[in-house]
Amino acid sequence: MIQISHVSKSYSEDVPALVDVNLVIAKGEFVFLAGPSGAGKSTLLKLLLGAETPNDGQILIDGRNVSRLRRSHIPLLRRKIGVVFQDFKLLLNRSVFENVALAVEVLGESRNRVQQKTWRVLKSVGLAHKMHTKAILLSGGEQQRVAIARAIVNEPDILLADEPTGNLDPDLTLEIMKFLRQVNARGTTVIIATHDPDLLARFNKRQVVLDRGRVVADG
Repeated sequence: MIQISHVSKSYSEDVPALVDVNLVIAKGEFVFLAGPSGAGKSTLLKLLLGAETPNDGQILIDGRNVSRLRRSHIPLLRRKIGVVFQDFKLLLNRSVFENVALAVEVLGESRNRVQQKTWRVLKSVGLAHKMHTKAILLSGGEQQRVAIARAIVNEPDILLADEPTGNLDPDLTLEIMKFLRQVNARGTTVIIATHDPDLLARFNKRQVVLDRGRVVADG
């Protein structure tokens, strides 16, 4: 469970990024963070990941106060959280396999374990046949699937996705969303930041709407 209590975050005094945000997200839930660019969606994801700390309030993930974790404990938190970025953040001159395997290798897994986990997740996203292809040679939809595979290869409890379909055409958007729903169906909590009204209208999921750093709707 994720509990966000009276969280505020400012990067400057004149422009608050988040203002007194209160949310509870249940384990296994699928949630859209909606709102225009600059509403605070990405900031909220960064706070959940421990990449930023709030100025006020607290964030609890499974009872642990993320905002008070020692820096040395942040990597342990991130083992439970997968992240998908809008711009993919792939190593373009590395192969599909290498991009995904890196997420397993950093945990100190054995070579056999790295290969098994990477092969299994690439098969699940339909890219096993391109495992040796360099990421730069893939289409946008394929690159996004690699990014998702990297995010879920260690079976995280939570998947954060920041505008995961922002650079994709409508058909590829539906393909990526279908896969994210499958990830959610296996028990992973999925939180997607988006400002795409068509995406929100098509999928009947909880929508937390932010505007100028405040939660203005939740339903």
